[in-house]
Amino acid sequence: MLRTIRLLIAYDGGNYCGWQRQRQGEATIQEELEQRLSHLCEEPITLHGAGRTDAGVHALGMVAHFHTRAAIPVVAFFKGLNALLPPDIRILAAEEASATFHSRFSALGKTYRYDFFTGAVQCPSTRLHRAHFPGPFDPKRLRTALTQLVGRHDFSSFERSGSRDKTAIDGRGAVRTLYEIRCSPRLGCEDFWSLHVTGDGFLRQMVRILAGTLIEIGHGKRPEEAIAAILAARDRTQAGLTAPACGLFLERLYYPFPLFNQNPVLPCSPPAIP
Repeated sequence: MLRTIRLLIAYDGGNYCGWQRQRQGEATIQEELEQRLSHLCEEPITLHGAGRTDAGVHALGMVAHFHTRAAIPVVAFFKGLNALLPPDIRILAAEEASATFHSRFSALGKTYRYDFFTGAVQCPSTRLHRAHFPGPFDPKRLRTALTQLVGRHDFSSFERSGSRDKTAIDGRGAVRTLYEIRCSPRLGCEDFWSLHVTGDGFLRQMVRILAGTLIEIGHGKRPEEAIAAILAARDRTQAGLTAPACGLFLERLYYPFPLFNQNPVLPCSPPAIP
């Protein structure tokens, strides 16, 4: 009998060329997992992730699924798989899923977190998991910008140039909905900040470009009201820098039903959009 198994995965992306398997043979999260799963199941396994994180990006709650005829118990995809994986990839949970489940297409949305440090000197032990943007940073300058970003917009200005065929007429183009975006201090340290972004989907490098732009606003390098004009321009050159990958974490996926005993509800209701 063909089974569908879904996994909750955490990984440090620093040593990998992203999630997706590469033709050139570079190390990727998907390939590492598929190799171990194929060994465990004694059959070729194709793993389907909820999204594609770029090189150097981390995950705290990636969801992926695969199909297998192996009769081994579900616990083997937790304890057994972790025993085979390198220490920078871990399975947090595994469970049986219905045949109709798809990690990507069943998802309602996701939350990304971007960590950055604004002090003059960053501790070397933190450099691989938070970006360094030294200088006076005022989160109050972001109030208008964060409000302007929430809702349904064309985010072409926050998309990596050349990452999508813009001549295609199908799909939703660069239109995405952000349900929530906030910036808050971490661990009581005024120089350590986290930007949380929750939406129904994200363009290539969209969160990193949003982070780079918002950090520039917080540093006073851009006007507090700049976001509206940047969105309207639909031009990548009008937005800020692409923040380094090391600070980005895929934090959570949301589905219309509970997975791994998690609450399926998005952290806030979608805004009313005409």
